[in-house]
Amino acid sequence: MINNYDRIAKYYDFLSRLVFGKSQVKAQINQLKYITPNSRLLIVGGGTGWILEEIAKRHQSSLKITYVEISSKMIALSKARNCGDNDVVFVHSGVEEFSADGYFDVIMTPFLFDNFSAERCSKVFRKLNSAIKDNGLWLMVDFVTHSTNGKWWHKFFLKAMYTFFSLISNVEAKKLVDINPYFENHKYEIIEQRFYYGHFITAMVYKK
Repeated sequence: MINNYDRIAKYYDFLSRLVFGKSQVKAQINQLKYITPNSRLLIVGGGTGWILEEIAKRHQSSLKITYVEISSKMIALSKARNCGDNDVVFVHSGVEEFSADGYFDVIMTPFLFDNFSAERCSKVFRKLNSAIKDNGLWLMVDFVTHSTNGKWWHKFFLKAMYTFFSLISNVEAKKLVDINPYFENHKYEIIEQRFYYGHFITAMVYKK
C-alpha cells in the first residue's frame, strides 16, 4: 500500500524530532489557536495522534473531530491518546477513499501533500475543498523549497527524505508539489504564514 507508515509508526515521532527537533511540532501547535469551541474538525494524516492531546489541552470538550489515517498502526497509537471529552471518530482510510459526512469548520493536513504525485495532489485537494465550509479554515503544514529565503540544501535534504521513505513506506512522490496554486485558484485567503527549520517547513492558515 502506497504512502503507508505502518513499518515505522512506533518510531515516527522519535525520528522526526531527531531530524527536525521541535520544528514540526511547533508549526502545528501554533495553528491550534484558530480552532474555536464547537468546531467540526477534520484531521487528515495525523500520524501518531500527538496533536489530539495538544488540541484537548485547549479544548477539553465541544469539538467533533474526524481523524483520517491510512496507517492502521498510526490509528492504534492515536486511539490511545487523551482526547479529553471531545467526540473523535477514527477513520482507517486513505484520504482518496474518504467520504465526508457534511462540512467541516476546520481542516488540518499536516505533512500530507508531500506524499503525493501531482495528479493525486489535485484529486486530494478537490476532495478536501468540497468538504470545508465557506469561510472555513484550512491549516496546512508541509515542506517547501520555493520560498524567497530558500536554502541550497533544501532540495538535497528533500531528495534524501524521499529516497528513505520510498524504501520504508512506499511513498509515491519523487518531488515536492507546490500546492499553493490550488489555493490561489480557489480564491483562498492567507490568514497566516510562518516558516520553520530554516524556511524548510511552512505553516499556512487559509480561509475559504
